[in-house]
Amino acid sequence: MQGLKGIREAKDLKGKKVLLRLDLNVPIIDDRIVNDFRIKKSLPTINFLRSRGAKTIIICHLWSDGPKSLKIIYESLSKKISLTFVQDCIGQDVEKLIESMSDGEVVLLENLRMHQGEKANDINFAKELSQLGDIYVNDAFSNSHRKHASMVSLPKLLPSYFGLLFDDEVKHLSTVLDPPRPFLFILGGAKFETKIPLIIKYLEKADKVYVAGAIANDFFKAKGYEIGLSKVSGKDYGLEKYLEKKNLILPRDVTVQNESGIFVKKPSDVLPDDNIYDIGIESIANLKDLISESEFILWNGPLGDYEKGFREGTIDLIKAIAGSKVQSVIGGGDTYAVISKLNLENEVGFISTAGGALLEFLYSGTLPGIEALKQG
Repeated sequence: MQGLKGIREAKDLKGKKVLLRLDLNVPIIDDRIVNDFRIKKSLPTINFLRSRGAKTIIICHLWSDGPKSLKIIYESLSKKISLTFVQDCIGQDVEKLIESMSDGEVVLLENLRMHQGEKANDINFAKELSQLGDIYVNDAFSNSHRKHASMVSLPKLLPSYFGLLFDDEVKHLSTVLDPPRPFLFILGGAKFETKIPLIIKYLEKADKVYVAGAIANDFFKAKGYEIGLSKVSGKDYGLEKYLEKKNLILPRDVTVQNESGIFVKKPSDVLPDDNIYDIGIESIANLKDLISESEFILWNGPLGDYEKGFREGTIDLIKAIAGSKVQSVIGGGDTYAVISKLNLENEVGFISTAGGALLEFLYSGTLPGIEALKQG
């Protein structure tokens, strides 16, 4: 990455206090971590620093309708590595503990977002954090789209590097900017504001753009179809002018639910009391054909409402990609959870830890966190 330095380039880490920014913001239900993908993916950088004798100070956040204590993250991490949990992230007590660290030791500081200065990108908060370390390492690619203090101000105050996971993410996602051909882009989910502009951009870049999930409903509506009770953006993106694009592909059939049950219909046959929740059998067959014709696949977002139990389309797509051996990049921790349950982690291509950051990187080719590292 031009203008950036990787942690492998740091000459002597022994005894250095390394502020390691991770993204350990994992889904938690009933005080239980339900997907530890980001935790697992962060371990190589932690272990690299430990092996070099660095004093590793992990800083991160956890958010679920507000900041939560990182104690649950500590409990998960402590099963994999030896570390200490500190119940704040700034202040004299934190500084004293860090000064007493031994070479190779790891500490996890409390949730950065317990302090308003993090989200506010307060330079004074960043300065307090900078006093804890000698160098800064960003291994939180999936949070690098956020202009928060630990992401964009802190790296300007210390010698700064990117971590092993960050490097892996950028290398694989950069492939998308100049991919092997034919290139199939599959986009699902419901983040209308970020995904619809991305679809419009990639209609000029990809050989085929397959649109599913809730965002497909906006395209159905633009075609003049009834969408019933289905989720839509509620905004006018001027999609009518893109409907004739030959490389735009929409589901051929959809799975709907109404008071009478669950049915598979043509998009043109949806009724006012129907709610579109997934793609149908014919659409899956079409996707399999598209995959067989491709050399590279980028996929982000589920094809159906996974949380409500409409999982068949997403599961079938994972199996199709795994069976194809086509080079692929798959985004989103939720997708990884499905892949993991199917025991297909080693059968698909690169699985990104990022959601929003992936979308912004694909659209802009950079992120605020990347640009900040260039100044560190």
